[in-house]
Amino acid sequence: MATVRGFTAALNGLGKYKYKAPEYVVDHLVIGGGVVGLSIAEALARRYPLSSTYLVERHPAVGQETSSRNSEVIHAGLYYPPKSLKMNLCLRGRHMLYERCKSHSIPHSKMGKLVVGLKHQESYLHKLHEHCQNMEWPKGLQRVDPSEPAIDTELITGDRARELEPDLSKDITLALWSHSSGIVDTHALMESMESKIQASEGGEIVYSTDVVRVDPYRPPSVAQDVASSELRTDGWVLQLRTNGANSEGGDALLAKTLINASGLSSTLILNSLIPTPIPIFYAKGSYASYHGPGAKVSRLIYPVPETGKSQHSFQSLGTHLTIDLNGQVKFGPDLEYISPPPFTEGEDENVDYWVKHLNPDASRIPLMHEAITTYLPGVTLEGLAPDYAGIRPKLAGPGSPFYDFVIRTDHSRSLAGAEDRSGALMVSLLGIESPGLTSCLALAELVVEKVATEQRHLKSS
Repeated sequence: MATVRGFTAALNGLGKYKYKAPEYVVDHLVIGGGVVGLSIAEALARRYPLSSTYLVERHPAVGQETSSRNSEVIHAGLYYPPKSLKMNLCLRGRHMLYERCKSHSIPHSKMGKLVVGLKHQESYLHKLHEHCQNMEWPKGLQRVDPSEPAIDTELITGDRARELEPDLSKDITLALWSHSSGIVDTHALMESMESKIQASEGGEIVYSTDVVRVDPYRPPSVAQDVASSELRTDGWVLQLRTNGANSEGGDALLAKTLINASGLSSTLILNSLIPTPIPIFYAKGSYASYHGPGAKVSRLIYPVPETGKSQHSFQSLGTHLTIDLNGQVKFGPDLEYISPPPFTEGEDENVDYWVKHLNPDASRIPLMHEAITTYLPGVTLEGLAPDYAGIRPKLAGPGSPFYDFVIRTDHSRSLAGAEDRSGALMVSLLGIESPGLTSCLALAELVVEKVATEQRHLKSS
């Protein structure tokens, strides 16, 4: 597999934006208006109604990057190692997401999923089923029915799978039926979060606004006092540029708590603050729409993923079939790591190099068709058409073992050189790819609890 260089650019790496003293203060600031950032901002506004919670989104609307370019699948949690963040947050998030959909009338369907295997893949499916049956609910999750399994799966024969989905290949000998997998209208979900934030007393969403610089802030001494008493607190100074209008950098504000949920840009902020940069890898996934015979199905259909050294070390879940809420069939994503441009000192000028890869590649359709026909042989090449592509932020490159979500905490005085972990809190969410959508509400719950723990610590100190 070709070597792909990790991208280690830093926000404001060339020092284009000079430091500005903050002019006003917010209690919580969330960077990134994808489904995870929205979930966190909504949860903070609900938990702290008398505090200010700002969500800063660089696009004119929320959810314009990874959140709107995925399969819209509610994952059951089949594939992740026990007690990993991906597993625990997927299980809890799945439960919370279905409850949210029901209580807020968000279109969704718990249609189930079949993971289908050929004869030589039966061993993997047996191990996957055993893995699911042995899984326990994360601690603290309240359920209506305590006897409900954490992951509800059933092993069925190829003949039984074809009774459910007659278009499946006769070469399919075994299938794992996941009863709790489903799909959700991601845009309706994000719209519900957006409206909740805007309707809250202290919540606000700032659109079309880039964060161009972040600095740890320590309040001035009495001799260097500032006019506002609010500025006499630890925090993070953020320079914001709205609509790209001011090349010198726009307003500067002080955030008492900073949440970095910027997805594809998450490492850029950290790399501007830490001595050793964190590389990020971008993986493109193309989707194809389908109109033709051989794919009349009522469930999600997934092939067995290609694994590495362990059951959990897969690069993707394969070119699978999903159905949207209108019954339209689509296939994807495939997997293609994209290389950053050649390294230069001005690498930070190319931070959005992935944007030019957002068009689906028609030349990959024959390869997708080859993968699809291993389990749905009646699907025709002529019926497939490029649809859209998405980019997944990964913390490791091609061929890497399982890599978990990373929820990192930093403190302003520590990053400014203090030896102790003191100052204002920053939480960074790194490598939030699948099952990020399924986990979004659980991720928000986890982050808000970190904020609450920090505030309890400050009150007791």
